[in-house]
Amino acid sequence: MKPKDWITFLALTFIWGASFLWIKIAVRDIGPLSLVAFRLLFGLAGLLVFFPFLKPKIPRERRVWVNLAILGITSSAIPWFFISWAETTIDSAIASVLNGTVPLFTMIVAHFALHDERITAERVLGLLLGFGGVVVLSLHPAGPGDVVSPAHKSMTVLATGAMLLATFSYAVGAVHARRSLGEVSPLIQAFFSMVFSLIVILAAVFVVEGAPRVPVRLDTWAALGWLGVLGAGIASYLLYKLLHSVGPTRTSLVTYTLPVVGVTLGVVILKETFDWLLVAGALLIVSGVWVVNHRK
Repeated sequence: MKPKDWITFLALTFIWGASFLWIKIAVRDIGPLSLVAFRLLFGLAGLLVFFPFLKPKIPRERRVWVNLAILGITSSAIPWFFISWAETTIDSAIASVLNGTVPLFTMIVAHFALHDERITAERVLGLLLGFGGVVVLSLHPAGPGDVVSPAHKSMTVLATGAMLLATFSYAVGAVHARRSLGEVSPLIQAFFSMVFSLIVILAAVFVVEGAPRVPVRLDTWAALGWLGVLGAGIASYLLYKLLHSVGPTRTSLVTYTLPVVGVTLGVVILKETFDWLLVAGALLIVSGVWVVNHRK
């Protein structure tokens, strides 16, 4: 990974690491489908700013548009809904930890779908180190407060299953983008995949939740701003840029770092406990990322 790739990697870590807290805040006010719809609208608005400067080429091939639709469904519509729905039951800290299974799913899917993303002993070791860090962080007490519930709060089987479906969908979307959309601008991938995703989500909103309800809380609007403009818009552009630069397996490692950000924000902002579990988990995750990315 080049220095610019590491900068992108760290930006995604910070943006998405804080997103689980914002999701928890938003689902207290609006339904999970409505949350995803607003998130996509804010994200599309944020991406529009890039078009006059980058002037990406609009694809004309039907094949590309079909692949963009598949990307939108697998990389945003399905996982964002399942994560939002899961956080109506489980706390945000546990959701961020479960999200750490993305690299494991990505490694398996990429092995069978991409010729340059084979499973190696080195990658397995790095991924297991990172996953071990996620497990260690799951033991860290989340602390008081109604935004982040205690880390050991019991979760329902359905919510856990929803999170695993979301992470598997992320893996499929990442591999699909690398395999089928390598020649398409990252901005085009981010923008039009979310357009297709928004169409699907809006249809689901009216069927399941009725007309979308306008949020009434200021913190909900702040959450939508973060999740939409940063988490959906800018982060999606950075994601596809990194994906085609370093591959889906290395890109997916960013999800290992998200619990570190979530717990750290809890320590700094919510005055939660700082203990050896936080240090050990962070070291394991950093070690795993290094092992996967270092060259012999």
